[in-house]
Amino acid sequence: MYPELFHIGSITIYTYAILIVLGTLVASIYTKWRAKEELGIKNLSNNFIYLIFIAGFVGGKVFFYLQRPVYYFNNSELMLNNFSGGFVFYGSFIIIIPVVIWYLKKYKIPILPMLDILAITTLIVHSIGRLGCFFGGCCYGKPTNSLLGLVFPTTHGEQVHPTQLYEITALLLIMGIILLLKKRQQFKGQLFLTYIILYAIARSVLELYRGDKRGFIIDDILSHSQFIGIILIAITTFIYYKMKNKQIKTN
Repeated sequence: MYPELFHIGSITIYTYAILIVLGTLVASIYTKWRAKEELGIKNLSNNFIYLIFIAGFVGGKVFFYLQRPVYYFNNSELMLNNFSGGFVFYGSFIIIIPVVIWYLKKYKIPILPMLDILAITTLIVHSIGRLGCFFGGCCYGKPTNSLLGLVFPTTHGEQVHPTQLYEITALLLIMGIILLLKKRQQFKGQLFLTYIILYAIARSVLELYRGDKRGFIIDDILSHSQFIGIILIAITTFIYYKMKNKQIKTN
């Protein structure tokens, strides 16, 4: 693959970092466009985008380190290598949500409609980011002899499931479902809640094929991402039906 895109003197520009920036740029354009069209916000502040990016970066890194806290405590110099990969999506997600809600409340922007917009925004960033994982050779799957198997630099010549591409496919399918649901949306926040549930299910299944080193709650049985996914599915499903029933009663 191509983990390093090019060099400028002694500085290495990583493909992963470039694709994360590209995904953020595309997603910010989409967010501003939909905020203008749906909420009448003619010029959504760039500070909102910067805040999301920073919160996502910090959350993704912190949760990455927490997967192997003893290892990173004993090898603290590795924590400075912040742009070569090493992020946990759920870490970014969990930190971003309260930060976004705080910002929206502060500037009196409708929370649920904006979260619906951010469902697609997140899918855009995530899918392009996973492409970065593919080129970087991280987040790969278990060994396989199937036609789908690929060899990454870090798998030492062994074919593995390209789980990065599997996840991109799942994210695009979820995006299609969300866009279709948008045409017959029943209540504000429905798109965002649906996204959380569908991604948690997809990610939990994909974890069965992952073969890279990552954290487990129960070794080789329940990963951190599956555990978080189960909690999110339970909480989000409860909120979904509560909001849906509230809408039905209102009508």
